[in-house]
Order: sequence, then C-alpha cells, then structure tokens
Amino acid sequence: MAITSTSGRRPWTFYALAAFFGAYVLFLYGPMLCIYVLSFSGPQGGLSFPMRGFSLHWFRQLIDQGDTGDLVGAISRSLPLALVVMVITVVVCFAAGMAFRTRFPGSGVLFALVVASLVAPGYVLGIGIGLMFQLLGWEPTWYTSALGAQLSWTLPFGLLIMFAIFGRFSRSYEEAARDLGARPLQSLRLVVVPILLPGIIAVALFGFTLSYDEFARTLQSVGSNNTLPIEIWSMTQNVTSPSIYALGTVTTAVSFVVIGVALGAIALIQRRRAAGIAMRRA
Repeated sequence: MAITSTSGRRPWTFYALAAFFGAYVLFLYGPMLCIYVLSFSGPQGGLSFPMRGFSLHWFRQLIDQGDTGDLVGAISRSLPLALVVMVITVVVCFAAGMAFRTRFPGSGVLFALVVASLVAPGYVLGIGIGLMFQLLGWEPTWYTSALGAQLSWTLPFGLLIMFAIFGRFSRSYEEAARDLGARPLQSLRLVVVPILLPGIIAVALFGFTLSYDEFARTLQSVGSNNTLPIEIWSMTQNVTSPSIYALGTVTTAVSFVVIGVALGAIALIQRRRAAGIAMRRA
C-alpha cells in the first residue's frame, strides 16, 4: 500500500527518497551504459566519447586471438568451472542445511570456520592455496586449485542462504509424508526438494555468478591458464581499443541471461504452485 498523507498526497520525503534512489541507480549503471554504447563504435572508434560511427566491428575483433588474447580459451575454462562450482555449492549447502537443522557436537565451531572464509582476504587465501599446491608438488590449475579457492567463496554464501531457506521450512510436511508411508528418501525427493526448489535455484545462481566473475581468489591459484576475469584484467594492460568494451557487453549479457533464466524458473514454480492450490480449493 502506498504511503500517503492525510490529504491523500504523498509526503515530500517520498519524493526525496525516490530521487535519491534514482541518483544511486544512475551512479551505479551510468558508467556501464557508457561502456555498452562505446562497444558499438565504428572501426575508427576510441575509448571515450564522442562515438565514431556505429557497427559490430569490435565484437568481431573478439574472435581475433592476436588482438584480444585467449578469450575463447578463457571462456571455455570459466563456464565449466562456474557450472562445477554451482553444482558442488548446491549439493554441499543443501546437505549442510539438512544437517544443521539438528544440533550436533561441534556444529557451532564448524559454522564459524565456514563463515570465517568470508572475512579472509581473497588475495591471501588464493596465495595460500597456490603455495600449498606448490609445496605438495601439484601443479595449480583452474580445475583443481582455482576450484577450491572459489568454493571457499561460494560455499559460505550458499550456506547462509540455505540456512535462511530452511528457517522458513516447516518440518510438519516431512512428518505428514512419513505418516502417509513415505520413506526418508521419498520424503526428501517428493516433499522437501520441491518445496525448497526456488531457494535451491537461488543458491545455484549465487554459486554460478560468484564463480563466473571471481578474481581475487583465482588470480594466484589458477596456474598458467587464465579464467575470463583474469583475462579481462590482463587485457586492460595492453588493449587500447573498444574491443574490451565489447567483451564487457558480452559478459554482462551472459550474466543477465543466467539471472533471467533463474528468475523465470522461480516464477514458473510459484505460478504452478498457485495454480495447484487454486485447483485443490475448487
């Protein structure tokens, strides 16, 4: 319900807060919009305004490995890594959420150790993982050491979200399922997972996006083959054309597509639930 005064008009504070929020959004997305616009510059375009022409020239330049680095290789590493991190984050956080519903010896200490990874400096943690692999005689790679470094970032976030999800889940649903003869695995598969599915999708989205753009923890643990964020960072040192803006536009579009798919899946699940409740009431 909208906030209004006794005369039916909104108070001046409403417009002040709306203006402040609009300024914040402009400050947040204004530089990004400039990058998106400049990425469509013509062949003579530069890194700043005024914009010279309009074309897809700099997007085509991304395919040229000599000008923009190993982008294809970086993407071929970042996407599988993000998917693996997403799956592991969902499975581990869901299992932890089920386990932490009941107190067990050392649960408080274990939770503190997991959450402590959030406040640990990312560079320091990445360096530590890289050094550990070198001391053990293992070669740091994007699918071993970088995977572990990114999980130290995604698991605490996923665990906190999963705790919030389980905090709103009533165990009476499981009890009802078992009263009807369901075995524990059946109750988990047919009752718990479907009810918590929107939250599980949210954890998966966090795991994918946090891994896809992770830089600090990955920089010192990825080895000789860069992931996409590190490749973009290296491009800023030697690429002086709008092709780097084109890359930013592409990666942002991928992120929005992933977010849109996740939100669409959640909306579809909620719509089906509402339709099912309406049919049962009818």
